Amino acid sequence: MFDEEIKKPKGHEVGMSIDAMSVEELAERIGLLEAEIARLKAAIEVRDATRKAAESAFKL
Repeated sequence: MFDEEIKKPKGHEVGMSIDAMSVEELAERIGLLEAEIARLKAAIEVRDATRKAAESAFKL
């Protein structure tokens, strides 16, 4: 019956078309991206702490 049903992308891709997305879908994408930004910032903090610890361990 709906052979030509529109398939929604499973995840967000940078630069993807957002023209056909509803306000709700856009808000959901923003939430996903904000969560990903928080995850990346946390990873940066962990790596910085590791680097600082290594630097202090090797100071003479």
